[in-house]
Amino acid sequence: MAKAKQTTVFYCQNCGFESSKWMGQCPGCHEWNTFAEEIVAKGSSAKTAAQARAAREAAPTALSAISMTQEEKLYTHIGELDRVLGGGILPGQLVLVGGDPGIGKSTLLLQMCKNLSGDGRPLLYVSGEESLKQIKIRAQRMGEFSDTLQLLCETDLETIEGVIQREKPQVVIIDSIQTMFCEQATSAPGSVSQVREATGVLLRIAKSLGIAIFIVGHVTKEGTVAGPRVLEHMVDTVLYFEGDRYASYRILRAVKNRFGSTNEIGVFEMCAQGLAEVPNPSEYMLSGRPEKATGSVVVCAMEGTRPILIELQALVCDSSFQIPRRQATGIDYNRVNLLMAVLEKRLQLHLGSMDAYVNLAGGMKVAEPALDLGVVLAMISSFKNRPVPDKTVVFGEVGLSGEVRAVTQMSQRIAEAAKLGFEICVLPKAGSEKLMQDIPKGIRLVRIANVGEILDWV
Repeated sequence: MAKAKQTTVFYCQNCGFESSKWMGQCPGCHEWNTFAEEIVAKGSSAKTAAQARAAREAAPTALSAISMTQEEKLYTHIGELDRVLGGGILPGQLVLVGGDPGIGKSTLLLQMCKNLSGDGRPLLYVSGEESLKQIKIRAQRMGEFSDTLQLLCETDLETIEGVIQREKPQVVIIDSIQTMFCEQATSAPGSVSQVREATGVLLRIAKSLGIAIFIVGHVTKEGTVAGPRVLEHMVDTVLYFEGDRYASYRILRAVKNRFGSTNEIGVFEMCAQGLAEVPNPSEYMLSGRPEKATGSVVVCAMEGTRPILIELQALVCDSSFQIPRRQATGIDYNRVNLLMAVLEKRLQLHLGSMDAYVNLAGGMKVAEPALDLGVVLAMISSFKNRPVPDKTVVFGEVGLSGEVRAVTQMSQRIAEAAKLGFEICVLPKAGSEKLMQDIPKGIRLVRIANVGEILDWV
């Protein structure tokens, strides 16, 4: 048998681009100083007898010959998690869960294991970062666990694969993928080749045995999962756990899901017993909102299929600097500057020498253009020192000509506002004609065609 040859390969730590020599800038993602040297062992190219037989017997299958049976989903009994996953866990599903250190990834997955073990389902929790006693200490504050949950502290993937094939669990948790080690890749654990090889092994296990596998992944300072970008392409679902680790709430966001809606979110609150669901995020986000305050407006944003009401605050004041200061928290900074230019040009509001601060209360981060009209109304309210009526909700996109454009799912936004007791809804005139027939009781629509009308309304 031919000996394995060792070669030196350079990998981009950001996108996984492979090169035979070091480069200052990656040709794939154009990032600087991301190449790392790794030693790769390449064995003999001769096929084994089993591989040759499998290659001869492989045959394609006609699409019409594939029988469709409804896969039974596993319900985690955590409503927010089931919502983000698309209704539950499918057998053979490979899920990547990313988030900042200490945000609650392991806590959420351990709570999921507690609920699933209560149904008598066999589970396996594999930890490469904590000992068995450390996991036990964390689990004690969540309540009682059944014996169907098995713990394993191991980093060798070959050993883990043997345990999975012997125990046949329905759900496996890998915490974390950066600590797993595969013999086929000779580089250190956590490197690009190791993460890619380990994910490939777990993907094969999940699809061949029909086992749902959850992979915990660390994130970089940019907020993306550490390792090659191909990692997110290999898995079925990518979940990001967001939020300030010092705040009480957490947001679980689906950025990729082959079996459900993308950009769906679930909201949790960190408490002593773990993570508690927040079934009504709008009511939670609006708690503590001041009354009759200038520059305060309630906007409605869509996160996946869920409308969420958030308080948007704006403060416009005279600047004491030569260059006025602008700051945006939770919303795109460049979008705020664009809207201020529209107000100055179309409404002759002299904002060029004013400091402007815009904040989404509660720490939410929203990039939806439907918040434009809320930003405009909040700035006008702060500039004119006139409060907006408390029971008012606003949404709409604003163009460079000052026109207010229609946004998607306006009926769902209005229904959410009416459910929480709002009486006035300021929305775009365009596209709202069909909504006039199905207005919920107790709410009045104010249809706006351009920013000049919003100034007159204030």
